[in-house]
Amino acid sequence: MFLALRELQFARGRFGLMGLVISLIAVLMVMLSGFSAGLVNDGVSGLRAMPVTGFAFQDGTKTDNAFSRSSVDQEQIDGWADVPGVKDHAPVGFSMVNATTDDDTQIDLSMFGVEPGSFLAPEVSSGKSLGALPGIVVSQTAQDEGLKLGSIVTLDRIGMELEVVGFTKGQATFGHVDTAYLPLDTWRLIASGRAAEGVPTQAQVDDLDFPYASVVALNFDTDVIDLAAADADLGTQTVALKESFNSSPGYEAEMMTLNMIQVFLYVISALVVGAFFTVWTIQRQGELAVLRAMGAPGGALLRDSLTQAALLLFGFTAVGVLVGVGLGAMMPAKVPFALEAAPIATAAVATIVMGLIGAAVAVIRVVKIDPIKALGGSR
Repeated sequence: MFLALRELQFARGRFGLMGLVISLIAVLMVMLSGFSAGLVNDGVSGLRAMPVTGFAFQDGTKTDNAFSRSSVDQEQIDGWADVPGVKDHAPVGFSMVNATTDDDTQIDLSMFGVEPGSFLAPEVSSGKSLGALPGIVVSQTAQDEGLKLGSIVTLDRIGMELEVVGFTKGQATFGHVDTAYLPLDTWRLIASGRAAEGVPTQAQVDDLDFPYASVVALNFDTDVIDLAAADADLGTQTVALKESFNSSPGYEAEMMTLNMIQVFLYVISALVVGAFFTVWTIQRQGELAVLRAMGAPGGALLRDSLTQAALLLFGFTAVGVLVGVGLGAMMPAKVPFALEAAPIATAAVATIVMGLIGAAVAVIRVVKIDPIKALGGSR
């Protein structure tokens, strides 16, 4: 430990330069973690907020854009009530629409049709919950688009007029588009093609014969339910909530790309730190040989070298994390970026661990040093 501290003090320039590189890698890790978390929130926060265990899609539905492709009928919806282990079930309709606000602002909305008063009805941070046919509860982030309580949203090519009656608690988006929750009956008017211009009415709903939804939202006991048997019996295809995230347009490709970038950064971190300590070990081979000749055990020298690496990695990773958090806090609101403790901590720990692995591989030669050869005895 004494030798490690003295060398850190003596070679401040070298270790400072290496620390700068480690800090930059840590900054990149924090920024990538922030972008990953932000893209997850932007892509599936509306789904993640739903109090469900999974969704039952139409059998054979392709994963990508599954909510748009799937269609279940009333018999399939009702059938889940009799499945052992199912605690709650409710139909959900989904559509993505273009719309115009009453101040002529063009917006896009991911519309989820749910039954008012059901366990799927969203909690509101302001305004009131779902109830009347024309009322919609939209993502809190939609306020950035100019929406406010009482705003009238007119659906393009349909002309149906909907009123914003509430905002969700926090962000609720799907496919990078703000979510709007509306009564299931209103969604069925839209999905059936029977929606008329103006405000939807109960008379229109009463005349409608469209007993369909996109999926069935489920709350079930995983220890009791036999999903394979239930799906085979009802002609559905059930996926867990987290797996349903892949139905968000582009979600899987985005996550794979960012994860691969992070993996490469981890590898680069190990290689850079390992290369530095390889050169550093070679340069001080003479000093290490003297210590070995004086009786210092190889394990002690190895611990000393790893202590140097640990101090360097912990200190400068912390600096990089702080800088990354500061940069993240300055990100514009419209950039999909989220500072979350768990991903940042994971990135920091991974940077340190991979750096220590690289350093350990590099300095393992310390325990193999032959004092006689290292001091030039072979000549």
